[in-house]
Amino acid sequence: MPTRLNPYLNFNGNAREAIQFYHSVFGGELTMSTFAEGGMQHEPADKDKIMHAQLVSPSGYWIMASDTPPGIQSNPGNTITVSLSGDAEDELRGYWNKLADGGTVMMPLAKAPWGDSFGMLTDRFGTPWMVNIGAAGNG
Repeated sequence: MPTRLNPYLNFNGNAREAIQFYHSVFGGELTMSTFAEGGMQHEPADKDKIMHAQLVSPSGYWIMASDTPPGIQSNPGNTITVSLSGDAEDELRGYWNKLADGGTVMMPLAKAPWGDSFGMLTDRFGTPWMVNIGAAGNG
């Protein structure tokens, strides 16, 4: 899979409603997993909240979304992150290293519960990024 750049939208408890709305607008294939299904630590009240949703439209638009994880504030202005994903490990790790230079790493790029490598950072200009390297690229 080629690397992909797309918006990743964060919501304060209504990600399911929002991504279903975008699905009604753009059509396509929608997949969702909850915090309980994704293997991430969560409060019992958050088990059915969306850990990750992905909408791929027939026009090729990709929109990803989640509910804000526990412990992270949801404020206007921090509701969108730029997501880099694919299985080209060297390419994506190179982007990660360059984006992290002078920035702040919130979650180091490391193996995640779902099997991929995943990390989160804010670059030196304040732009939040997520990098996900598919398990095929982790071998």
